[in-house]
Amino acid sequence: MKTKLALGTAALALLLASVPVMAHHSFAAEFDSNKPIKLTGSVTKIEWMNPHAYFYIDVKDASGKVTNWGLEMGSPNGLMRQGWTRNSMKIGDEVTVEGSAAKDGSNIGNARSVTLSTGTRLFAASSQAPANP
Repeated sequence: MKTKLALGTAALALLLASVPVMAHHSFAAEFDSNKPIKLTGSVTKIEWMNPHAYFYIDVKDASGKVTNWGLEMGSPNGLMRQGWTRNSMKIGDEVTVEGSAAKDGSNIGNARSVTLSTGTRLFAASSQAPANP
């Protein structure tokens, strides 16, 4: 009985430990480096969590139509090494994002750099290879 309980506990621990790994993906699995994007918009939401931080911006096109974009960055730890803090970007801030669009054509992108409303340009700790400036 103890052996079955120990094996069951070990199996459950392995399963739970693998969940974050399965949720993580490579850049190339979701984004296309041949589809560059440059978006300017107002920040609507910020999710500062592992394995990737996300933020959302409302982008207005030439006709005035507003589209909400989700933008992936690196991990919070990687962002802090690039100079970010939890207060670098706030809801309502106007930002410009450079990066790559999703392969599936959805309004999701991988941010390579973010220019804040202060004019400060921060790199997004992306898994994407850096572009030439």
